[in-house]
This record gives sequence, C-alpha cells and structure tokens, in this order.
Amino acid sequence: MKVVVTGGAGFIGANLCRELAARPQTGQVVAFDNLSSGSAANLHGTDAELVEGSILDRDLLEETVEGADAVVHLAARPSVPRSLANPTACHAVNASGTLYVLEACRRRSVHVVAASSSSVYGSVADLPRHEDLPTRPLSPYGASKLATEAYVLAYGSSFDLPSLALRFFNVYGPLQAAGHGYAAVVPSFVDAALRGRPLRIHGDGRQTRDFTYVGTVARVLADAVVRRVTSTAPVNLAFGTRMSILELARELAAAADVPLDTRHEPPRAGDVRDSQAADGRLRSLFPDVRPVPMDAGLEETVKWFRSLPQYAKERVLARRITDPAKHP
Repeated sequence: MKVVVTGGAGFIGANLCRELAARPQTGQVVAFDNLSSGSAANLHGTDAELVEGSILDRDLLEETVEGADAVVHLAARPSVPRSLANPTACHAVNASGTLYVLEACRRRSVHVVAASSSSVYGSVADLPRHEDLPTRPLSPYGASKLATEAYVLAYGSSFDLPSLALRFFNVYGPLQAAGHGYAAVVPSFVDAALRGRPLRIHGDGRQTRDFTYVGTVARVLADAVVRRVTSTAPVNLAFGTRMSILELARELAAAADVPLDTRHEPPRAGDVRDSQAADGRLRSLFPDVRPVPMDAGLEETVKWFRSLPQYAKERVLARRITDPAKHP
C-alpha cells in the first residue's frame, strides 16, 4: 500500500509517517511537504520518502499521487493569527490547495482522509460540540478549514470518492514547534517553562480547550487508512475533555517540574471562548481507540523538548540551582 501524506514533514504529518511505517500494511509512505513549517529532520527514522513541493504545484501533486492507495491531507497554512495577517494566502493553501489534492485523487479513485478543524464551530455556544451543529467560523482560518471539509464531503457525494473529513481539536505533542509568533499554546508554554520565562496567557485564562495528544491522532489516521474508513459527514477527532488554559499551565508546570509563573495579556482576535468535542461519531467509527491521557501526553511532550540541543543550557542551569555544590 502506498500512502501519501501532504504536510508529511510537519508536526502531525511526521508523527503519522512514523505510525504508518510501523504498520505492516503500508509498504510505501511519501511525505509531500514544501517545508514552510515542517522539517526534513522530523522524518528521520520513519523510512518515509520526502517529496519537497507545494500542493499548489498541480503537476508535482499529480505525479506524487500516481499509484497511491490513500492520501492523508494535512498540508495547510495553520494558525488563526496568521490567517488574520494574510487571509488570501490562507484561502489559497487551505481551500484551493485542498481542491487540487481532491482533483488528483478523483482521477485515480484514491481514498482521502483530510484534516478539518474545530475552528469551524466558531461562535456556536453549545457544548460539547457535535457535528450536526451549525458552523460559524470567527476567523479566515476557520472559514478555510470549513471549505476544506466541505470540498471533501462534496467530492464524496458528487464523484463517489472514498473520503473522511476529521475535525482536529488542539493537537499537541512531540515535534510541535515553539519559538515563533504563531506557535500553539502547549509548545509555547513548554518553551517558556523550560527557559524560566512566564507563561503568556491571552485573556483571563478561563477559556477552555479539548486537547488531543498527537500519538492518538496518528493512530486514528493510520487506522482510517488501513481500514479505508469513510463518512458522508464530518467527524470530530477529540474525546470530550475540557481544560482551561489556567489548568493547562498548572499541569504543564507539574510535568516540567518547574515553578508556575504566568503573565496575562489581552485576548486575541478570532479565538473561541470554549471548545469541547462530542466523540460519539468518532467512537462509532474507531471503537478500539484509547486516547492518551493529558498528564501522560504532557510528560512525553516535555521529555521531547528537553531532548533538543537548544534546551541543554537550561538543563545545566536547573542542575546548578538544584545542587550548586556539584555544579559550581
């Protein structure tokens, strides 16, 4: 089985490539990525072939999809703040790019599993959020991901293309980058904690999210590919947990074994107040899935961050503070 992962050198994509490589059913894994936010280094040890290019390059996309049994479409221009800064670029990649992926797959009847986002719910107040609720995106990013899933479902209906649209909720874990203006909350918090800096909280910190460990997401995606799972409706990929940003900060400080130090900043435009998934549809399609608990996921995330060379100095300083006699 040949599987192409668009965005395969990114955070979720590289974790998925590693999971796919461990499955005996997948003989060839191709990571298709322009490396704008991903890294070839993320693929070390996966045996995945890297094809460097953009999903807006239709000729290269067609060539890469040739002979594929499945495409997992993760390539996107992520981040709500980034979409506010450049809405047209967000639309080009997330909406038009998805259309190009689907066209390449339609001509070959390739199974498509695509990433949508909880951002499509936007201002809908109902919790937990089930897939039959209306969608009211608050940002260009949310609107572009709604276009992503709408195209996927339309191609399934119009062309009988085997497809599955999954709404991701705040995925976190190893390989998720920090240290840039559009970094997600978990890597931003881990980075700050390990550097001894305050954790920056936008707003009062009581806003809630449904966090999902990337290892769990990768297993669901790989299972969807191997079992050729499809759905005529979108499916939440989260498990109904609900944690405030303040709670996350406390959990992270405990996982990193550092003092809790926070700094509040103004709320960000486009951010939803609360998010929590209804997981009934997901569990009906993936009855054997067992999500990684938040404490275990944060421990693995902190462990990965501490393995990076840029945090070596912080580890030495921490040892000196703990035992100054041994580290003068």
